[in-house]
Amino acid sequence: MRSIKNIRLKHYDYSQNGYYFVTICSSYQRPYLEEFSREIRTALDELKGIEGINIDYYSILPLHIHMIIILQESKLGLGEIVRRFKSLTSKEAGIRLWQPNYYEHVIRNEKALLKIREYIINNPLKEKIKFSQFYES
Repeated sequence: MRSIKNIRLKHYDYSQNGYYFVTICSSYQRPYLEEFSREIRTALDELKGIEGINIDYYSILPLHIHMIIILQESKLGLGEIVRRFKSLTSKEAGIRLWQPNYYEHVIRNEKALLKIREYIINNPLKEKIKFSQFYES
């Protein structure tokens, strides 16, 4: 049985207030997320309706979605929020849309937040994200 690698920070509380950059990839890298963009947007709107959760920016691409999730006194942690999002969208689409797991990055300062927003808006097709570039002068 294949195990899924845990890529989270060991002692970090993912329910604490903050900004989180999340990338979720489509199941088996199939390019169909744009086809289900209505279902994805509906699920994002439902998440925004949960107290303490806001979606700052997002971009839906054929193979993945980028989003910035803001937690402010949320009763849910980031993992539960992503789980609900994936469940809602897969149920609405009628297929398994997402790979197991997701990529996240805790946004540590305003400068990085602005650069990540710019990345989401202007560079959605870049293959590899270099997080160190968000913290350079």
